[in-house]
Amino acid sequence: MTPPAPVPVVLAGARGHGRRHVENIRRLQAKNLARLVGICELTPLTEDEFGGELPAQSSDFGALIDSTGARAAVICTPIPTHTPLALAAAERGVHLLLEKPPAPSYAEFRRMADGVAAARVACQIGFQSLGSHAVPAIRELIAEGAVGRVTGIGGAGAWVRDEAYFRRAPWAGRRRLDGADVVDGALTNPLAHAVATALALAGSTRAEDVAGIETELLRANDTESDDTSCVRVTTVRGGPVTVAATLCAEHDGEPYVVVHGTSGRITFWYKQDRVLLQRAGHGPEELRFGRTDLLENLLAHLHDGTGLLVTPDDTGAFMRVVEAVRTAPDPAPLPDDAWYRVPGEDRRVVPGVDALVAAAADRLSLYSELGAPWARPAHHHPPKEVSPR
Repeated sequence: MTPPAPVPVVLAGARGHGRRHVENIRRLQAKNLARLVGICELTPLTEDEFGGELPAQSSDFGALIDSTGARAAVICTPIPTHTPLALAAAERGVHLLLEKPPAPSYAEFRRMADGVAAARVACQIGFQSLGSHAVPAIRELIAEGAVGRVTGIGGAGAWVRDEAYFRRAPWAGRRRLDGADVVDGALTNPLAHAVATALALAGSTRAEDVAGIETELLRANDTESDDTSCVRVTTVRGGPVTVAATLCAEHDGEPYVVVHGTSGRITFWYKQDRVLLQRAGHGPEELRFGRTDLLENLLAHLHDGTGLLVTPDDTGAFMRVVEAVRTAPDPAPLPDDAWYRVPGEDRRVVPGVDALVAAAADRLSLYSELGAPWARPAHHHPPKEVSPR
């Protein structure tokens, strides 16, 4: 068999997180799988910044695709631009890797997903944790009854972020910008993987798998968006999926998802592809897995029809959570005595939040149910708001 010709790829958004995509495309270029033919940025990159000879550059994404003959595009731009850019690529028959969260609202997500489907282009959503080989392995353990009947899935993310993090871009820390939804926030953006991975392990990834959602959104920082929040998704299957997150942790923690069973538990540190299986009658087993890169998976799909790992429909339930966060009351500012500023570090810490985040994932409870003095009762998003379309 002749090896496939490298796929011409354009990248929208090459700064910030986009630098990782530059490095990854270079890695795939070295394997002769891809060729970076264009970069879309409002301010062109310099050769020094790019670290080598630059491909074509333009601030007009459609024109860049037309002039380069790209077959695939990576979109790593501000959240409100995802849908228009994805549709611009789809209209030109260009296949996509679209960064998470795929859109700032469920309506925009549907417009993107329906447009991509109508154009018959492949679209992968950039939840890298779902490329981990641990995900199918854990699903198999659950199916075999390794931990008995599953009673729920918890997720925990306790991260340290300084105040500059919320000023890194005009849309950062915002719920809306210039009249458009942004819906940045702990659950929807930095710790979105915890939510998406927990839903994946629950076998509840599609919009119609969601029966109801409860949110508690709070903030210690002077922002619009939540930085200390939790969500509980009631799935059609019946089990709760509860994820707690904070960007105001005392110590930076490794985020994880935990499967609770009647005779054991499975903990998955999704950034490390590391799994701990604890079950009745056995000693604890630690398992480590590889992962498939999502752009590489998209290129394999184009070459030989390999199944895509994260299609838009597989993020429908996650987008229901984004919509619940979007339509919830604005995050409540924490009282002044509920946080403190770390001297010399320009960051805000909520004392005791690390333990609360872990307890929420462990007990499948919300902050208010755990007795956090600053939490307010959950906002309920009833099932009628989460019908399939």
